[in-house]
Amino acid sequence: MKKHFYLLTLLFAFISLTSFAQQDTSYNKALADSLGADEYGMKQYTFVILKTGNTTIDDQDKVNAIFRGHLDNITRLAEEGKLIVAGPLTKNEKEYRGIFIFNIKDPKEVESLLQTDPAISSGLLATETYEWYGSAALPKYLEFHTMIEKNKP
Repeated sequence: MKKHFYLLTLLFAFISLTSFAQQDTSYNKALADSLGADEYGMKQYTFVILKTGNTTIDDQDKVNAIFRGHLDNITRLAEEGKLIVAGPLTKNEKEYRGIFIFNIKDPKEVESLLQTDPAISSGLLATETYEWYGSAALPKYLEFHTMIEKNKP
C-alpha cells in the first residue's frame, strides 16, 4: 500500500510539473512571429569570429582609416537590422579580435556583407563563420543599448 502511495505521489508530481512547464501565460505569439522564433523562442543566426588577418600595413593613418570604416560599416549593418551583435575580444593567444552575430541565416549573404567591411576586405582581419542557434529575442537588446550608450565609437 505504501509503495502505491509513493508511486501515485511521484506520478502526480510529474504531471503537475509537466503541466506547469507547458502553461506559460507570458507567451506573445505576435512578438514571437515578428522575430522569427520557433516553438522554443529560438532561431538560426550566423556567428562570426574576427581574427588577425595576414595583411600588414605600416602606414598608421591608413590603418586608422580602415578601422574607422570598419566601425562605420558595423553601424550601417546594425541600423539595417542585419548585424545584431558586434564587439571586440580581449587580447588572446588565438589572435581572435572580435565577434559578429548576424540576423541572417544564409551564409552566402553573410560572406557578401563581410566583404563590405574594409578591415576584412583589406586583409587586416580574417573571419571564421558558423551557424548559431540562439534566442530570437536577441535583436531586441539593441533598442536598449541606444538608451545607455553615452559615447559612440
